[in-house]
Amino acid sequence: MDKSFLAPIQIANATVESGIKKSKLSTKKSLLLGILAGLFIGLGALGNILISQTIKDPGLAKFAGASIFPIGLMLVVVCGAELFTGNNLMSMAVMDKKITIKEMIRNWVLVYIANFIGAIILVAFIYFSDTLVKDAAIKSMNIAQSKAILGFTSAFLKGVMCNIIVVLAVWFATAGKDIVSKIFACWFPIMLFVLCGFEHSIANMFFIPMGMALGADVSILQLIFNLIAVTLGNIVGGAIIVPYIYYNCYLKED
Repeated sequence: MDKSFLAPIQIANATVESGIKKSKLSTKKSLLLGILAGLFIGLGALGNILISQTIKDPGLAKFAGASIFPIGLMLVVVCGAELFTGNNLMSMAVMDKKITIKEMIRNWVLVYIANFIGAIILVAFIYFSDTLVKDAAIKSMNIAQSKAILGFTSAFLKGVMCNIIVVLAVWFATAGKDIVSKIFACWFPIMLFVLCGFEHSIANMFFIPMGMALGADVSILQLIFNLIAVTLGNIVGGAIIVPYIYYNCYLKED
């Protein structure tokens, strides 16, 4: 009887094949699907703010927000979109010599820019529709300010830990052969990284500009600094640590 999920070596091969397909996406498709992913992750972040806005207990507030945020990755994985942090797994196809570093970087740059565009589009919609008001607006500003004051080391290391978990969620979801399996595979790991307070570059493309639009005391330079530190951490966690281990364990010939 066939297994209802893929074994790790099958996931590794599927990840390499996915990397090959992503590397061959046209510029137009990369941008359009990247914009969708920025919107999807932003919607998860928006839900995080709305559900936790009036919860006074910090632990419960974090858990409530963490329980909603994974919807963003569910939409990316099941509906189809290009997310920079998930695409960090393309490095496994590079390690397996199936695509070039240049092809991988091209995808990353296009998707990263598109993710930012998608996040900012959502910020504009939310701002002009007055969706975040009163407690929700205060919560949004507090989140933006708390992220903006992170030092480089803290933001970088939280970015590393975040994307270790995010690419493991994508790896986990790749194992599933049905929608319910993929949803559960996304929910548990992503809930965990949000609960732990780790830093996701694409989520911050929504969280910080949203708070800024509502009046948070955050400058453009602070936004850029945070995104640089967190993005570098995300790359180390998602494109180096996890792919290197799994490539050497499941694909590299001894």
